[in-house]
Amino acid sequence: MPHALAVDDDPNFLSALAELIEGQGFTTVTAGTLRDARSLLGHRTPDLALVDLYLPDGNGIELLKSLEPGAATKVVMMTGHADVETAVQALRLGASDYLTKPLDIGRLKTLLAELPGLGHDEEQAPETAPVSQEEVGRLGLLLWASAPMQALYGMLNRVSPTDASVLLIGESGTGKDLAAQTIHLLSHRSKAPFLPLNCGAVSPTLIESELFGHESGSFTGAERRHKGYFERAHKGTLFLDEVTEMPIELQVKLLRVLETGLVTRIGGDTAVEVDVRVIAATNRDPHKAVEEGKMREDLLYRLQVFPIQMPPLREREDDIPLLAHFFLEQLNERQGAHKEWTEEALARMRAHAWPGNVRELKNVVHRAFIMADDEILPRCLPREVEASSARLLNVRVGTSIDAMKARLIAATLESTGGDKRKAAEQLGISLKTLYNHLNRPEEEEPETAH
Repeated sequence: MPHALAVDDDPNFLSALAELIEGQGFTTVTAGTLRDARSLLGHRTPDLALVDLYLPDGNGIELLKSLEPGAATKVVMMTGHADVETAVQALRLGASDYLTKPLDIGRLKTLLAELPGLGHDEEQAPETAPVSQEEVGRLGLLLWASAPMQALYGMLNRVSPTDASVLLIGESGTGKDLAAQTIHLLSHRSKAPFLPLNCGAVSPTLIESELFGHESGSFTGAERRHKGYFERAHKGTLFLDEVTEMPIELQVKLLRVLETGLVTRIGGDTAVEVDVRVIAATNRDPHKAVEEGKMREDLLYRLQVFPIQMPPLREREDDIPLLAHFFLEQLNERQGAHKEWTEEALARMRAHAWPGNVRELKNVVHRAFIMADDEILPRCLPREVEASSARLLNVRVGTSIDAMKARLIAATLESTGGDKRKAAEQLGISLKTLYNHLNRPEEEEPETAH
């Protein structure tokens, strides 16, 4: 099995990159600094090294000098900066290639597949492998054990082979980006680029150029022709995250491209034909965004050919232990550790409301891993998660069902700040049923035997 080394100072990016590489048949180790990377090189020479150009303790190019003479390691430099000169310097010193961030997943997969020893058989493996019901628990980059995610599985499995536009709606941290990548990986476009663009993170003055490109001299600073995301994602998938944050005047141009399949660069007069599947995402209610003038109604209808609601983690209680074990196993493997969860810590995890969803859970696991020795105890968790024990309900043996229901309802109302509608949703009952329970006379619990 080929071996890869990934080096980057962003732990979230590094974790996602390692997961992707491992999914392509590699064993993987990671490092956040040049020092740690050199240490790992001393243990085993990798077949592939993906190295960020800018690290806390130096330039990633320096790692090339640490490779043993004659080593067959394929080195690919990564950078979030448009630093062509540095990339060329890396190539001269022995790097095989370089990638710009956000990474083109299709191109990265191509680089991985080019390494010897993977044993890929293109003749036998279809571009879109069918997903069987026996694989329940994992689809693409998503893991689950809960009923809401089983329903999501069905929708993703149905829409992925099509070219329909998809709108992913859900809170921050629910995994909209992973769902988008999963749709791409399960589609016939999986060997072409997957390009993500966060519409809320790009300056309004630059987003048009990023999407559609520009010609040389079209505005101050445009020294050369630039291909936008649509052209670079040709035959692949473009993921527009936080699409409701896109300037309203630009949404007209986006709608025109979606309807015609033609892109005209800024300063250009020739339309370029593009074949791109668009997946969009938002953490807003898109219909409210239309009412507030944040989004054009015609664009919403064009994007939500197939809308998908991403369930928040608080509605996926059965997934919390699964994800906690999965993230811990990743950390154990990368750090050569054997740490384990205690039942008490997992109970606190299940009791937490998870306002940050899966992203928050992953960060909590990482913190707990750092704080723990051999076992992860409740004290290893952040204060707000450790304090979630207050949401665990202790009931004496012999308590009547009605009294237990009353206590559960009272505790849930307390946790929601008295919001009855929210409490009813968490309890899985109708608002009318909740009121009926509240209007019943209270029953006392049995006295404790002495």
